[in-house]
Order: sequence, then structure tokens, then C-alpha cells
Amino acid sequence: MSLNTARLDRFISEHCKVSRRDVRLMLAKKRICVDGCIVDDIGLRIDRFAKITLDGDILQENKAIYIMLHKPIGVVSATVDKQHKTVIDLLEEQNLLVNQALAEKGNLHIVGRLDLNTSGLLLLTNDSRWSERLTSPEHKVEKCYQVRLQNPLTEDYAQAFANGMYFEFENITTKPAVFKVIANQTNEQGNRYIAEVKLIEGRYHQIKRMFGRFRNPVIGLHRKSIGSLLLDEQLIAGQSRLLTDDEVLGIFQKDMLTDKPTD
Repeated sequence: MSLNTARLDRFISEHCKVSRRDVRLMLAKKRICVDGCIVDDIGLRIDRFAKITLDGDILQENKAIYIMLHKPIGVVSATVDKQHKTVIDLLEEQNLLVNQALAEKGNLHIVGRLDLNTSGLLLLTNDSRWSERLTSPEHKVEKCYQVRLQNPLTEDYAQAFANGMYFEFENITTKPAVFKVIANQTNEQGNRYIAEVKLIEGRYHQIKRMFGRFRNPVIGLHRKSIGSLLLDEQLIAGQSRLLTDDEVLGIFQKDMLTDKPTD
């Protein structure tokens, strides 16, 4: 699923230090296999996760890694940081990056970062095509957040979020977002002003700034889902797990079917 591909003959030539002519002879003699199949197409394009063998010897066998993490508050969405614990530190503490996954550690990247004080669903992968499918604006993948607020909520919020908000500094208007009140009351435990927000963007502190239009500070922000991927309720803050095959493929199947047409 990698976004970056290369010609098979070029890969073999560079890997084995032979000429392209020699590679053509190898292909003609059916000495090269890709993903278990003998190939003879000199123009075949491969990605970094294709298994390539020559006379049965493995030339490339990288494994795609897809990880779901319940990011806690106080951990940064980064691979290295000198001041704070990172999401990679959390993975290493759980010994999740083992065997071949450990070799891929340096290639992992974060899919849709969360800031230091935001918790919830965070995805990591070494598959650039998969992450591009989730983050590219053209695919309009929906993200769902639970938001705790300082002040009561009114009916004005829903329409304002649906209309989009103009931010003068960037000279942009936000895409329509869905707002829903989850709790809007005071009880013995204190104030409970909670909303759910669904949006297809990820601009800098977007949700906090949108509620800022109502002078209503966000005191808690938690991401519940990205597209068809829901945060596993069995994962407590700081825990992670590998995605299932169905979860990985669902990004290219279910979400692709639910894309909205471009305005």
C-alpha cells in the first residue's frame, strides 16, 4: 500500500549491482518472484512492501505496520522530544515494536497529530499510501471529538459550526462541521458541558478556536474516531495495539464509499 513505487528492473539492478540488461535476462529465465509469483515484466512497479526474491533468496521483505494508540494527555505526538514523553516511548514501554516491527520503528510516522493536552485515538504506520488516504483533504475523512467546556451550551452553536467560521489570520473559512450536545447540566459532581464535534479538517487548534468564538474555553478534548476507525474501548490511556486486517482495509473500502463529492 505504499504511496512510493519503483520499477522492478531498477530495484534489482541497484540492489544486486548488475546492469539492466542482466536484469532482463534474469526475468526471462524466470528467476525473480514478486509476492510469490514469477514475473517477467521489466516495467513492473513495486512498492516497499512487495516481497522480492531472486533464485529463492529474499531481496526485500518489509512489513507494513499499523498501530492504534490511546494517547494520554501530557504525551507529545512526535517520535523524538527532549522535554516530554513521546508516543514512540509509549510503544516501546509496551514492547509493541518487536521482531520485524522493531526494524520498522524508524520509519513509523504519525497519522493526524494530537497536541500535548488532547487525548484519544492516534494512529501510527510506515505505510504512506494508507496515511495519505486518511489525511488528504480530497478524501474528506471525518474525525469525531468529545469536547468538555467551561460554560453552558446554546442552540446557536450547531448552526455556526454547520455554516463554517471565518478566521481572518489565515483568511480561510472552515468546512461545515457537525455539533451535538452530549451533556449540558450542573450536578453534584460539578458542571457537565460536553459536546461532540465531527469535522473533516484539522487546522491548528481548530476546535478550541471555534468554541472561542462563543467565549467558551475548551477544558478537555478527546478524539474518538477517524473515519471508520473507532478508539478501542479496551485500551486505557497509554495503551496501544496493532490494527486488524479488516480495520486496515476498511480505510480503502468503507471510507472510500462514503466520500462526499467535492463542492
